[in-house]
Amino acid sequence: MRSATLRFSRVPGLVAFALAVCGSAWAQGPGEFGCGTARDLVVQALERAGPQGAPGDFADALQLLKRASAECAELGDAWYYRSLIEARLGHAPLAKFAADKARLVGSEALSQGLQPFTLATAPLMVASAGERGLKAGAASSATPAPVSNLQQKWALVIGVGSFADPNIPKLHYTLSDAQAFAEVLTDPAVGKFPKANVHTLTDRGATTQAIKEQLNWIARSAQPNDIVVIYLATHGSPRKLDSVGGLNYLLTYDTQIRSISQPDEDALYSTALPMVELSNAVATRMRALRTLVVLDTCYSGGAANNAARMMGPGIANAAPSAEALTRMSQGAGRIVLAASRVDQESLESDTLQHGYFTYFLLKSLRESKGMLPLSQVFASVQQQVSERVAADHRAGNVRQDPVMDRSSAEADFALGVPVLTAEKARAQSPALARGSR
Repeated sequence: MRSATLRFSRVPGLVAFALAVCGSAWAQGPGEFGCGTARDLVVQALERAGPQGAPGDFADALQLLKRASAECAELGDAWYYRSLIEARLGHAPLAKFAADKARLVGSEALSQGLQPFTLATAPLMVASAGERGLKAGAASSATPAPVSNLQQKWALVIGVGSFADPNIPKLHYTLSDAQAFAEVLTDPAVGKFPKANVHTLTDRGATTQAIKEQLNWIARSAQPNDIVVIYLATHGSPRKLDSVGGLNYLLTYDTQIRSISQPDEDALYSTALPMVELSNAVATRMRALRTLVVLDTCYSGGAANNAARMMGPGIANAAPSAEALTRMSQGAGRIVLAASRVDQESLESDTLQHGYFTYFLLKSLRESKGMLPLSQVFASVQQQVSERVAADHRAGNVRQDPVMDRSSAEADFALGVPVLTAEKARAQSPALARGSR
């Protein structure tokens, strides 16, 4: 008999927008919350003003950052992001003032040169409103070189099933999902990724700091004509867990919630990884023009029983919207695959020993030897997941339909395409022969 368990409602997107400022926070006067809330306000600002945000979005984000720096004057990142937005809005003197403050008090974002409001890859030109793709004859610096010129492949695979905080429920198959995905990427008959270029973080190794370091590694390493893959399998906190701004966080190994019935919000956002930071790393730091993000991230608010709910009883699942998924795919050559629709739970199977989504994704990649374009891989996976979940959960009338978003119709590639050999590289480019990229 087939058996299946509910996988804590995996997230069908990566970035959650804070569509409105939480009234309770703004009803208070300056300094009444402190640096913890100030950091939360900075994350809200980053979610509000994406790289392709409207002027009104940046004006709203600026107000959030002003409040953050008023609450915690020593929070350098608030001043640094203020300087970027003031400059974008044409306020040169105010931008200089904020930048000077950031240098004075110290800012991690400034030291890293983060540019969260600028895409790493220019989006492809579109012919008309509502039409995606590059119009014939139109030029775009974001157009990747032919697949035959693929230079290198890089991947970061993250799977967290156990957590340092015993209050966070364990996940059954995130670890095996991540390990199997890494194996498929490095399989010379399938993904053909160099083993040295596939970094895997699991359980104790998947701390907030380690994940950020590895995101920076892949951003530094990948060049425009490379392939980048980022795979995630872990808990994601529901928006309702953050009463200040309604933000989403990825739960890393060292995340603390301190209580399963009454999670500590301050502990959460001081130890977890804001989803917007991951989104910005992909959108504004990854130069590769072929980038795949696979999201098998779980929301514990939809657990099968109240005892297993990280949020405690009675708090419904709240997943990011379709608009959030679209934001993740901004730029050029971006493909985002997610385990389910926003209004569905994402399941894992005791029979398959995997989440349904990852299981059928691995199956499709193996059967096609990695040579099927990802749009076709997704079509197969979507059908198989939908049919298998419906069959296994017929009595409960449960459905799960994976979703895909991509930056344009031209954003499509196969993971198993071989990289350009050294011999061909020397023949095609003297610069490559000298070892430069």
